[in-house]
Amino acid sequence: GSLSLHRAYLRSPLGLLRLGQLALGAAFWVTVAAHKYEGAAHFALFAAVLVWLLTLALFGLSLLGRWELVPWLGSRWLLTNLVHDLALGVGLYAAATGIMGHKAKQRSFCNLPGYSQQCLYSAYLSASICGGITACLYLFSGLYCLSRRCQDQRDII
Repeated sequence: GSLSLHRAYLRSPLGLLRLGQLALGAAFWVTVAAHKYEGAAHFALFAAVLVWLLTLALFGLSLLGRWELVPWLGSRWLLTNLVHDLALGVGLYAAATGIMGHKAKQRSFCNLPGYSQQCLYSAYLSASICGGITACLYLFSGLYCLSRRCQDQRDII
C-alpha cells in the first residue's frame, strides 16, 4: 500500500516521548562529539548514537505504521518498544550520563577564574544533563509500554 503518516501515533504519549528522546539524544551526542573527548567518553558517545539510531528506526516505522515489515519483532511491536526503552534506552543512557558526570567532576577545577587552558567542564556537564533527562524520557516511555502490556493491549497507541 501507499505510505502515509500514522497521525494518531504522533499525537500519542509514546510518539511525543520519542520526539523528546530524539531531540535530547541528539543534543547529548552532538555535545560530546563537538568537543575533545577521550577514554570512557568514547563508550558514552557510542551508546548514545546507537540508542538514538534505534529510536529513530522505531519512530520511523511506528510513524509510517510499517512495523509489521520487521521480521519476528513486528508481531511483538509493543514488547519490542518496551525492551528497547527499558533495557537499551534507560540502561545505556544511564551509563553514558554517569560517565559524562564523572568526567565533568574530574574537570570541575577548570571553571575557576584565571584558568587559561580549554575547559571541557561545561560540555561534559551539559551532556550529562541531557543524558539524564533522556534516560528519564526512556523510563517514562518504557513504563507507558509496560502499562499497555499489563492491560493486555497489543498496540503501541
